[in-house]
Amino acid sequence: MAAAEAEARGAWCVPCLVSLDTLQEYCRKEKLTCKSIGITKRNLNNYEVEYLCDYKVLKDMEYYLVKWKGWPDSTNTWEPLQNLKCPLLLQQFSNDRHNYLSQVKKGKSVISKDNNKALKPAVAEYIVKKAKQRIALQRWQDELNRRKNHKGMIFVENTVDLEGPPSDFFYINEYKPAPGISLVNEATFGCSCTDCYFEKCCPAEAGVLLAYNKNQQIRIPPGTPIYECNSRCRCGPDCPNRIVQKGTQYSLCIFRTSNGCGWGVKTLMKIKKMSFVMEYVGEVRSVYHIMFL
Repeated sequence: MAAAEAEARGAWCVPCLVSLDTLQEYCRKEKLTCKSIGITKRNLNNYEVEYLCDYKVLKDMEYYLVKWKGWPDSTNTWEPLQNLKCPLLLQQFSNDRHNYLSQVKKGKSVISKDNNKALKPAVAEYIVKKAKQRIALQRWQDELNRRKNHKGMIFVENTVDLEGPPSDFFYINEYKPAPGISLVNEATFGCSCTDCYFEKCCPAEAGVLLAYNKNQQIRIPPGTPIYECNSRCRCGPDCPNRIVQKGTQYSLCIFRTSNGCGWGVKTLMKIKKMSFVMEYVGEVRSVYHIMFL
């Protein structure tokens, strides 16, 4: 059904198992427009470099095989270097080629014998896989940042192999109760403090110490419950007993480990010891877990 007919029927949608790129490629191939996926008459014939696939030299001129964004592979074209205005992609191409060559056995030739006038298929194949991986990881990073509800940014990094985003990873912001577990989010009582650090606050009412010092660092032994102020308390958002509920304040990076342990999480800046980093949110079976340095 044409996009114009769909619009005439009103707003509606159906699940689609095809990626946005595939839909855009199909539209351009068939000369169709569809505003919902960003293909209009104005940009139907636009060409933007998505990544570089191969390299060769002909008559002392350098050429790169270009994959055009939103266009199928069948429309890839060889373009002279002087026509390419994509310094970042050119640098990535060069870095990927260098990384591949550095990984092969020392002394083994992976470049054709015609004075570097063309790449061998194995090199070009690696560069394309790396480019596709980079795009997939960027999409995953964008999706994670759309889903998060905390201040810090999430970055994704893989400098180890060609592994893309894990298919069994689901980002959530709240706890998921396991069968038989009931989560009570409603606070039953709150404090009336004007200064929760010096007065009898929520932790004291629960028979424990306030979890944080004046520098917002944890000061209680591991395994001790943390009682923070809540919606029933009179204190405001600057209360020293509201740390975990504000979420992580740091930018974090999901990275591929080099020791075969899969994906890990690291911070991108120095964090003081015993500072709150993030809350481990997942399936709740018995207890909550919060991560501190």
